[in-house]
Formats: sequence, structure tokens, C-alpha cells
Amino acid sequence: MKETTNKRVMIIAGEASGDMHAAKLVREVKEKNADIIFYGIGGKSMIEAGVETLVDSAELAVVGLFEVLAHWNTISGALKKMQHLLRTDPPDLLVLTDYPDFNLRLAKTAKECGIKVLFYISPQVWAWRQKRVFKIRKLVDMMAVVFPFEETFYKKYDVPVRFVGHPLVDEIHVSADKNTLRNEFLLDNDKPVIGLFPGSRQSEIKRLLPIIVDSARLIIKEKPDAQFVIPVASTLKEEDILPYFKDIELDMRIISQRSHDVMQVCDTVITVSGTVTLELALLKIPMVVINKISKLSYFFVSKMLKIDHVALCNIVAGKRVVPELIQKNTTADKISNELLSLVDNVEKRNKIITEFSSLEEKLTNKETKIELSDLLIDMLENRL
Repeated sequence: MKETTNKRVMIIAGEASGDMHAAKLVREVKEKNADIIFYGIGGKSMIEAGVETLVDSAELAVVGLFEVLAHWNTISGALKKMQHLLRTDPPDLLVLTDYPDFNLRLAKTAKECGIKVLFYISPQVWAWRQKRVFKIRKLVDMMAVVFPFEETFYKKYDVPVRFVGHPLVDEIHVSADKNTLRNEFLLDNDKPVIGLFPGSRQSEIKRLLPIIVDSARLIIKEKPDAQFVIPVASTLKEEDILPYFKDIELDMRIISQRSHDVMQVCDTVITVSGTVTLELALLKIPMVVINKISKLSYFFVSKMLKIDHVALCNIVAGKRVVPELIQKNTTADKISNELLSLVDNVEKRNKIITEFSSLEEKLTNKETKIELSDLLIDMLENRL
């Protein structure tokens, strides 16, 4: 017998990775109980999973303190819309996925309205702005975390927490082996294949793709037979990418909606920091990680950082497995040099691949993790 009928869940995901993870959660919950209704903020993946999306998450996907200010009217409008709904038509549960600054404001409204809050994919309070943990303790009824060390961190501060494992372990799917996909994408198996991963946000494209393109110019001077592949995230269109390549001749493929297949065909990758570094690591693809935000944003962020790495694959590994080129080091010269060293040095590439082999176990500890969908249903049924 179904215990839950017509329960309503507001679910929020403010960017592409959150959209993917939230969609997976929704599908798993609906397999257990199809009567639960989901609505909120999301993208294509959440729509396909059956979520009524009231705001497109692509409109909110910006990064950096001052970049957020530039888009504040759009972000503020979405926040006010969701806050109004929480007050006037409260759901049975609010599920917040990543996107912490926006989502913690929503959590505050939910707390004022007596609505339970499940926060999935923790803000990186262990990395910077650690005092946020006290705000989280006041506003969130349950943290569902994806790294084992996060559970330890929150328990230290008496925050209700469960380790649910990292969703990427189950979400990464390739449609075929490397050689088959290279044939499909018309790539030559005897020539190097280099991935260019500029991110899923418009702000990242504008800020970092020009540098990536300049890096590609330098790479083809040294490796004229190099082939390049570029994935287009669900939050973007091919037209967002193409203008940056109008003045450069590359043996290039731009491929939409198949990011994992694109990763699979690569020998090496230039990528922005973020969740994508974990995806590449789980597929055992060596990479050079880059990031550059405004000088003012970086000035404030760097003062609050509590970690030695920015790439998630390095953070989980606990050491610098792949090179990181951040801020002033994010130059075409340095990026191309690091990338070419990975292409040419088989031993270096193999060492990275070996290090990546242990990441999956760290992200899936089956002895301690619980199912996120069960956690959500337990909260709906007031068992938690």
C-alpha cells in the first residue's frame, strides 16, 4: 500500500549539474511512489523527469561574486517568485540542490513557514566560509552529502546529516567504447584527441572560452594533427560556442547532449573546474583544470579558502593529481604547455589514470551510505 498520496515537493536546481542530479532523484522517488508531485526550478533533465519547472535554471547559472551581481535582477526575481509560493502555497517538503547562496535564502523562508528542508549536495563549507555551517544548522532539517568527509564535518557541528554517495558514480554512462565512438564522431584513432570543456554557464563561456581557444592555437602549432572535441551542455546551444572559433582553423567536432561520450573519446582535456573534473576522473581521462574569475571576486574568495586544491578530483584524492591553472596562471601559454606534456608523456598520463582508479570507492562507500530517495520519502512521512 502506498503511504504517500498527493504529497508536493518543491525542488530547486540552479545549474546544469544540479539539474541532472535532481532529475535522477525525482525518477528514483517516482519509481517508489508515482503520486508525489515535484515542481520548482530546473532545466531539461528535470522536465524530462516530470518536474513542473517554473523557472529555467539556465537563467541562474553564473559564478563569481560580482558576476552574480551583474545578473542579480534575474536571480532576485526567481528567488522572490519561489519565496512567494512557499508562503502562499506551501509544499510538504523543500528540496534544495547545491546552488547554496540562493538556496539558503529559500531555506530561511521555508523555516519561517514551517516547511521541512532537505539540502542535497552541500555547500563547500569545508573549503571556504566555514561559518555558514551555523546558518545551515538553523535553516536545514537534513543535509544529504555526497562525500564521506562532509558527514564527519557536519556531525562535528551537530547538523543532521546522511552520506548518500556521489550521484556521478551512477550517472556516468557512455554509449560505446572509445574506438567505436571515435569512428562515429569521424575521429582518426592514430591522432591525438583533445577535449575542450568550457563549462555549462554563459558566464564561463565568455570568461574562459577565449583563453581555451588561444590555447588550442598554440597546441596545433606543436601538434598540427591534433583533433578537438567540444561538448555543449544542456544549458547552452551550439550557437553559443561557434563564434569563438570563427578565426581559427581546427579539426574540430562540436557535440551536443553527449558529454560523457565526448569525454570517452579524449586522450586529454582542458576543462574548467567543477563537477566535470569528477566526471572526467571517473572515466579516467587526464586533464588540465583552469579557472579565472574577476579580480575582485578572487580577492575575497581567496581570503576565505581553507583548502589547497580547487579541482574536485584533487580534493577527493587529497593531493594534486592533475594540474590546476588558476587566475593569473590561466594563460594560453601555460595551459598549452601542461596539455602538451600530458599528450607527449605516456608515463605521466598513466600515473594520473592510476590515481583516478581509487576515486570511485571513496565516493560510493556502500557500508555507510543510505538511499537519497528513501531519505526524501522518510521526511515526507515525518519519520525524520
